[in-house]
Amino acid sequence: MEFSLRALRYMVAVADHGSVTAAARRLHVSQPSISEALAALEAQLGLTLFLRHHARGVSPTPAGARVVAEARQLLAHAGDFARGARALGGEPAGEITLGCFLTVAPRFLPRILAAFAARHPAIGVRLEEGDQQEILAALELGRTELALAYDFALPEAVEATPLAALPPHAVLPARHPLATRARVTLAELVHEPLLLLDLPHSRDYFYGLFRSKGLEPRIGFASRSQELIRGMVGNGHGFAIQNAVPRSPYALDGSRLTALPLDPDLAPVRLMLLSPRRLPPRPAVAAFAGFLREAFARGGIFDEPQ
Repeated sequence: MEFSLRALRYMVAVADHGSVTAAARRLHVSQPSISEALAALEAQLGLTLFLRHHARGVSPTPAGARVVAEARQLLAHAGDFARGARALGGEPAGEITLGCFLTVAPRFLPRILAAFAARHPAIGVRLEEGDQQEILAALELGRTELALAYDFALPEAVEATPLAALPPHAVLPARHPLATRARVTLAELVHEPLLLLDLPHSRDYFYGLFRSKGLEPRIGFASRSQELIRGMVGNGHGFAIQNAVPRSPYALDGSRLTALPLDPDLAPVRLMLLSPRRLPPRPAVAAFAGFLREAFARGGIFDEPQ
């Protein structure tokens, strides 16, 4: 059974854009060309790849989503093959797509991407940010080949390598009565409003910290935006808990913050390098994965106090 790379590109474009019409417009080809290629693929595979929704485009079937994910990998490998043939014996080249947890990206990625570009200038990195569920879905669908995320709800299909343990910190206004302390406890803060980073799995982790101490938080505000939470803390609305603590003591609005370690027996979150188990990584992907492991190892660019 043989498939053309063109047909696989058409299929992936339809999955990405949600309709044959949009895919045809993006690829500058006719709609019938894409429809015929999809029909031929479905006939060859004996599978329905997409569900057709009247006036609402298409969506992959469960089997189709798996085929699309595999096709993304094959297309990426084909691109690497072409680049490698043009530059035999040279350094890895090409573009990789990295998923990154929303709160991890601003804390770690600027330094990672700058240092990686200096070492591997021929490799480009495209970024997809999201919460834990979105990061895992992107890996499953093949939209990303690597991800930086936490050890929450990891499926068997994902290979996970620990990079760092990030303990919880209390984030307080700089003028808070406890701000000059070296450490605070949840028991000392439990009666103040908790400004909750309200992301899937993250919220469960924060609630779990309180439960481990027999405490119940008093939620004063909830948001998906860490920077909004930090601004609310800086303006005296309550306290927050963070693990990937920014190095700057300021929120975006200029209000000043203090981050203090919490109870030393509270569970940290583990920052993980995630990749799909389906296929061996392309050379460019393997280079970036190795660089990430090095960056968080002893002597790496993040071998520093959190």
